[in-house]
Amino acid sequence: MSDLPFLPFALPEIGEDEIAEVVDTLRSGWVTTGPKARRFEQAFAEYLGKNGDDGQTECIAVNSATAGLHLALEALGIGPGDEVITTTHTFTATAEVVRYLGADVVLVDIDPLTLNIDPKLVEAAITPRTRAIVPVHYAGLAVDMLAILDMARKHGLRVVEDAAHALPTTLERELIGTMGSDATVFSFYANKTMTTGEGGMLVTRNAELAKRAKVMRLHGMNRDAFDRFTAKVPSWYYEIVAPGFKYNLTDIAAALGLHQLKRIDAFQARREQIAQAYFDAFADLPLILPPQPPEGDKHSWHLYVLRLADELEMERDVFIERMFAKGIGCSVHYIPLHLHPYWRDRYDLRPEQFPHSQKAYERMLSIPLYTAMSDADVQRVIDAVREIALG
Repeated sequence: MSDLPFLPFALPEIGEDEIAEVVDTLRSGWVTTGPKARRFEQAFAEYLGKNGDDGQTECIAVNSATAGLHLALEALGIGPGDEVITTTHTFTATAEVVRYLGADVVLVDIDPLTLNIDPKLVEAAITPRTRAIVPVHYAGLAVDMLAILDMARKHGLRVVEDAAHALPTTLERELIGTMGSDATVFSFYANKTMTTGEGGMLVTRNAELAKRAKVMRLHGMNRDAFDRFTAKVPSWYYEIVAPGFKYNLTDIAAALGLHQLKRIDAFQARREQIAQAYFDAFADLPLILPPQPPEGDKHSWHLYVLRLADELEMERDVFIERMFAKGIGCSVHYIPLHLHPYWRDRYDLRPEQFPHSQKAYERMLSIPLYTAMSDADVQRVIDAVREIALG
């Protein structure tokens, strides 16, 4: 084991402004959903651009991206008998929300170059039961949303983007979250490109979807706590209009988000700088490096995913173990859904149905890439990868 301190796979970067805002929240006495959650929603809408050709941007803060995906699909009326198409190469949250609603998941393979969902395979999977597509912007690289949206219009389908990795990713120089889908959901989990500890944001320009999601976010109440407890006249009365959920984001979490959002472009620039250092250092190694974004567009670089080339005769797990022995944490994104017992058994899935995801999984690892890394930390990762790959 290395004598150097362990370098984890990911760490958030929390500054004094975030800390001061959280302390201010605690002293205010308003720690659950309240004024700061509302400010965070407004700031996020302003960052994306308040209005689009298809309406005004609505941002709904939630306690996880999983919650946001669930709310979006529920508001679109997805239910028993419906099918929703997504990628096998994702975290289970993308698909599990479909099952919450009693609908069925249809998994398709990825493009072997981008590791994103393959639009051609999406179209081939459409049946009379298909109601929606959930594309995942894997690692922070934009899916070919123009193809997905064209397909959705052609077949009368809904689109909910899983953008957990994709802030501030762009496509055609437009931010993900402004592309014309029914909804886009971002994650603020601890290892994401910005964090609120736990949290997410549902973004939509569909006024009816937004109205339903706001009601369902907090128990199906027709008024939220902030409105009821800050009114100038007695307003204790509320009505339950639907059997809702408990998906609201607290003001403590939103306090972090207010300042993390201000830093998101600087965070992306630092992530890109680290990614470029990796590209430069690994170009001559028997590794498949991650795809770059189209010229003029941004990759969020949430993840930097290496794949061991066929000529490197080493198992992926051995590579990770050797990195760990050097005091460096790595991860794998992801164990594809078709390999997990629940999904495998429910839909009788086999690896040969998903050859690109399966091969990528068997040869991939994610190395540390986060803004709190020093240049010395980056060089340490580079040195370790080069030494292991060159034997």
